[in-house]
Amino acid sequence: MKYPWELKMSVNELTEDAVLRIGEVSEVDGRKIVIKVDRNKNLTDIFLNGNIIRNISVNSFIEIRKGFLTIIGKVDGERIQEIPFRYERNSYEQTNKSERYLTVSLSGYIERSGKFVGGTKELPLIGNEAYIITRKRTLQIYDLADDDASVSIGTTEDSDIPIPFPIDGLFNSHIAIFGNTGSGKSNTLASLYKALCEYLSERNPNEFSKKTRFLLFDFNGEYTGEKCILASKKIFNLTTRNSDGSKLPIDESSLLDVEMLAILCSATDKTQKPFLKRSVDLYKHVFKKDAQDSTEHFRNILRQEIKHALKMSDKVKTFQILDYLRDILPALIENDEEIDIDDGIEWNNTYSGFTLKSQPSNSLSTKPELIESTKLYSHVGNFNFDDNFVSKIIKFMNIQLIKDIRTNRALNEHIAPAISKLKSKQKDVDKIFDTGAATGKFWESNFVVVNLSDVNLDMKKTIPLLVSKKAYSDHKQENNKKSLTIIIDEAHNILSTESFREAESWKDYRLETFEEIIKEGRKFGVFVTISSQRPNDISATITSQAHNYFIHRLVNQKDLLTISNAVSYIDRITEESIPTLPTGTCIFSGVASQMPLKVIVKALSEHHQPKSHTLKFGTLLSNGKTQPRKFAR
Repeated sequence: MKYPWELKMSVNELTEDAVLRIGEVSEVDGRKIVIKVDRNKNLTDIFLNGNIIRNISVNSFIEIRKGFLTIIGKVDGERIQEIPFRYERNSYEQTNKSERYLTVSLSGYIERSGKFVGGTKELPLIGNEAYIITRKRTLQIYDLADDDASVSIGTTEDSDIPIPFPIDGLFNSHIAIFGNTGSGKSNTLASLYKALCEYLSERNPNEFSKKTRFLLFDFNGEYTGEKCILASKKIFNLTTRNSDGSKLPIDESSLLDVEMLAILCSATDKTQKPFLKRSVDLYKHVFKKDAQDSTEHFRNILRQEIKHALKMSDKVKTFQILDYLRDILPALIENDEEIDIDDGIEWNNTYSGFTLKSQPSNSLSTKPELIESTKLYSHVGNFNFDDNFVSKIIKFMNIQLIKDIRTNRALNEHIAPAISKLKSKQKDVDKIFDTGAATGKFWESNFVVVNLSDVNLDMKKTIPLLVSKKAYSDHKQENNKKSLTIIIDEAHNILSTESFREAESWKDYRLETFEEIIKEGRKFGVFVTISSQRPNDISATITSQAHNYFIHRLVNQKDLLTISNAVSYIDRITEESIPTLPTGTCIFSGVASQMPLKVIVKALSEHHQPKSHTLKFGTLLSNGKTQPRKFAR
């Protein structure tokens, strides 16, 4: 390797420098530099060796040479400074000479090794020469990857140079993709993970399938195409309209987890979650033996609670318990007619308790032996568990609530909403989850797409939370031997802070769960990618925790303010260009890059594109045939 002072410049290099020189530094004010442009360098283009080179302009890079150090800056603006009119010697004509000045902000410098480093090492001196950057310099500036482990999904805005994104530095981080509808964010997300999967599978297909996992929540069915992202992906097309859709395999023990039940019940922390824990403990206690013994065990618990209830003197609590017994026991049929379970008994205000209708003078509290002769007590023998898990756990919640009401451990109005919430979701849970299937079927492919486009709004919020929490909890046991990437498209659907359709406690729990994953997941090899058209709606904690950002066109002022607060290193010129970015163009900023970069993301081929196209009326009215455009004369 030769040192700079040992290098000799050829005639061609001297000529090139003479052509590429645009001026010299005339003012230094911290990181803001002013460059006076040579008079003969005010043209739009410059010719060099038969090639046309774009001249310097606003938002382009510039090279300043200070001795052997190469400093890179970015042009923020330009101005003209006029020289007052004056008479030239031996001339009667007035002349008006104008001088062009560029305002430049320093971006970084080129190390001796040829690597671009962001930040300021030294400031230029007045008189240092400034040059248009060559293709070589441009490649050094945009070279984000230190090694060959990189993928490219787009090019620079001005010179069509592919930008290599590093595998380590981008994909082992949290990524945020923001942009209005139609700005190209779906294509960016699909391009990123298509390129990553292709690179990893080519490098080592066996380890790729074993040690990497990707979980994509698709709210609009955009990524369900056969070749979109990965051809071998597993797609769960869920639906709450009927029972014909796919079902997520999950074992009973997973749904029996208190945290999982809390998600399904939208349970509060202080009152309802402790109740759920008691219900789960009772479930596990009853089912610790075989099914036949478990059924009889539960029947005995019912008989004991019936005896306690029919001896109570508190009328309100007693009738509440009877209501829950009606939910637990099957219908009571006599002579082909359904009768109520309290048939044969009645409340007697004189005794403040139940009596037999046939023996109204005998209170069941004073003669408890009569309870066993009631139809309610005898009907317990007809009880059997359903095969449905949700139905079983609801029965245990009812019996636990009976115990808690009787012992004054809980109030009905505090606990009943959790049971009602689970009841309301029972049919949906049956349509979406398969508790009898082996959980290993979920990861039949290492890339799983959960299609939520045909799922009702309530379950759209519940499923990603439940599945993500389960996947995150299981993955923490891997001890960093595998990676898990959770991709949430249209993330404002579940990470929004502006939801008025749910209780505050449930919304807080939902957000806190995902905030925990994005804050702590990196330690366990869990990475999150979110894509949204409304970054302002998403929790500020989640937005600010992302490491790398792809920002497409955004117009709303609140969204722009959110980007300004969350994304660092975006200069004024770049920030002001966000509302006018063309479709497919985005600004990349984050820890993987020394500075913000404008990237034109290549459109994927038709077979690999997500289903996010805008309907065209011309195509609609022509049955798929494009009509020629007609212009008025």
